[in-house]
Amino acid sequence: MYVCGLVIPVPAERRGDYLKWAEAGARIFKAYGCLEIVESWEDFVPDGKHTDFRKAVAAEPGEKIVFIWQIWPDRETFQAAEAKMHEDTVLEGGDQPPFDARRLILGCFQPVAVMGRGTDGSS
Repeated sequence: MYVCGLVIPVPAERRGDYLKWAEAGARIFKAYGCLEIVESWEDFVPDGKHTDFRKAVAAEPGEKIVFIWQIWPDRETFQAAEAKMHEDTVLEGGDQPPFDARRLILGCFQPVAVMGRGTDGSS
């Protein structure tokens, strides 16, 4: 398992546009091997004293935080998919994202502990 995580500031009034954009992207990622995508719209994002999600993405007034994780089979599959998606130009063109993509944060991670859905024989 390989986890790709993103934090994105999205204008609150663009939620519907964001959901359409995310659904289109999810179809592409799935076609290239992504196993699961969870798109989460801000519900409770407290302001921190030193840092927080808002500060991390330089969120502006009226923007909501979107927290996403993608589950890929492994790093190699993710990297091959990224290369192939760019080669196929499926990520270029199309609709522009309904947010300032310059402030998106992306990071990929190797899990060190996993608990829950299917990891212990239960769902």
